Amino acid sequence: MKTTLNRCWLIVGICLSLVVLVWLVFGQTLWYDFINYDDPRYVYENTAITSGLSISGIAWAFTHIHSMNWHPLTTISHMLDCQLYGLNAGWHHFTNVFLHTIAAVLLFLALQQMTGAVWRSAFVAAVFAIHPLRVESVAWIAERKDVLSGVCFMLTLLAYIYYTRAPSLGRYLTLTLVFVLGLMSKPMLVTLPLVLLILDYWPLRRLGGSASDIAHQSLMRVLEKIPLIAFSAASSFVTLLAQKGAVGWTEQLPVAVRINNAAVSYVMYVWQMLWPVRLAVFYPHPEHRLSLATIIFCLLLLISITAVAIALRKQRPYLITGWLWYLGMLVPVIGLVQVGWQGRADRYTYLPQIGLYIAITWAVADMTGLWRRQRAILSAAAILVIGAFTSCAWVQTSYWRDSETLFRHALAVTQNNDVAENNLGIVFLRQGKVDEAISLLQAAVDLRPDNSPAHENLAKALLQKGQVADALIHYRKLLQLQPDNIEVHNIVGTVLTQQNRVAEGVEEWEKVLAIQPENGNAMSNLAWVFATCPDASLRDGPKAVRLAEQALRLSGGRIPILFRTLAAAYAESGDFSKAIQTAQQGMELANSQGNPGLATELQGNIALYQQQQPLRDPSLTNG
Repeated sequence: MKTTLNRCWLIVGICLSLVVLVWLVFGQTLWYDFINYDDPRYVYENTAITSGLSISGIAWAFTHIHSMNWHPLTTISHMLDCQLYGLNAGWHHFTNVFLHTIAAVLLFLALQQMTGAVWRSAFVAAVFAIHPLRVESVAWIAERKDVLSGVCFMLTLLAYIYYTRAPSLGRYLTLTLVFVLGLMSKPMLVTLPLVLLILDYWPLRRLGGSASDIAHQSLMRVLEKIPLIAFSAASSFVTLLAQKGAVGWTEQLPVAVRINNAAVSYVMYVWQMLWPVRLAVFYPHPEHRLSLATIIFCLLLLISITAVAIALRKQRPYLITGWLWYLGMLVPVIGLVQVGWQGRADRYTYLPQIGLYIAITWAVADMTGLWRRQRAILSAAAILVIGAFTSCAWVQTSYWRDSETLFRHALAVTQNNDVAENNLGIVFLRQGKVDEAISLLQAAVDLRPDNSPAHENLAKALLQKGQVADALIHYRKLLQLQPDNIEVHNIVGTVLTQQNRVAEGVEEWEKVLAIQPENGNAMSNLAWVFATCPDASLRDGPKAVRLAEQALRLSGGRIPILFRTLAAAYAESGDFSKAIQTAQQGMELANSQGNPGLATELQGNIALYQQQQPLRDPSLTNG
């Protein structure tokens, strides 16, 4: 009884220590801001998220793609944060750290339940909690999906342990539920059934006996997981559909290039686990730049480790379990199906590297079993390792305080990093340092001519400098890369019109309506040109009325300037009574919204219409 009580207090003490470790490293993020990479589309520029939690919002999360992913549970968690905290970034960081804390504690409990080895499990959980490679997943608000899926992953392990001790339908349904919640947090968990099958071998030891017994048991264990595999298959299918737009870059990378990078990435992740320095938010894809010697070395190393793990599977079963855990869990993100421009990413190691921690921890403990002072030596070594990782992780976390610090660091530790150049350029552009921004953004498009965001940001910077012709070059390039980008078509139409190229501007806005017939911005712009352009060849009263009425309907009658456009369209069509009535409505709305300038302008338009004269906009000169 006393031994059991002491053991319980020991477990509680370890859990509390893990909590302290996590907050010691990541607590600093509570004073950090959002960053300008993925956070905008995931949170603060996504109105579906910033509107907070609601029944309609939850329905939207389940029926829409969020940032090229279908992960409704993650989406809902962001909505809940906005509901509770608004856009206070510190509290969004709090949620990430809180979830990571739970994941670390649950990992310890799951390993301890499976193996009975308290201190080994504690060490694995501690390394998972504070390894520098965890920083990206925890300090990046947009990576909520990592820490949330991590909690679901650990709960699935615990539910599986509970199920294997006394299989029943109720326990299996519990296991399935938490697994599905994990898939709805991040689809990378599709490989979790494989991890459970590996755990059947060790440490759960659900496979044993003669060769025929093992074959039969293996078949039964696979059949047992078919419902889970079916959910994984469904999640994979949905993910491929959701990421269809992002997967396009796969076509630009030959299969051989992707396989080569995958082999090198597997080894690089192991190296970064052992020596976590020069970590960055983004590592550019090496494409064809990997040397043959590097590729061969990495392939041989992977084959050798796999062969050793298989050869020692009976004497050291944790080796094959840990190694297959690592290899298998990385498959969805190793780059065989390329999504984006990155060669690898720290966040991808969040769950896969647990397998390596297990294999190394148990191997070291076994190999030093005969040492006279094993406990003292390993305890000291564990403290040194955890201390070193904690220190490195704290420093790495400090780089995430804001976008400028983060991307300056990325440029310092990587080469040919067009993404870092672009994002740092955005920072300078918002700070008003236009020349510095142009320099960085130009470097980004020089490094990767098909970098769409860099072309867009460079065009914006050049417009601010008044270099309109140069800006249009980059907008045109952007439209070659993204021909259906309606926002850019709208911008180009406006810029062309301002440059007295009204006919060309009209063409751009008509392209918008061909792509999105209900685009109110393009409708109102076209209506204004058709109603007020001094060039008679471009005016079309009936068309202007139709477009302006549609634009006003889409706005819900809440935008006073649209009343001005519709009034001008009526006047061009010769219906001056309607023009006066509409302009008066717009004037009343402008006054109620505190826009006296527009109200005064509409008063002048009314005077014109009362004289039976249509409105002409002298700025719409067609060169």
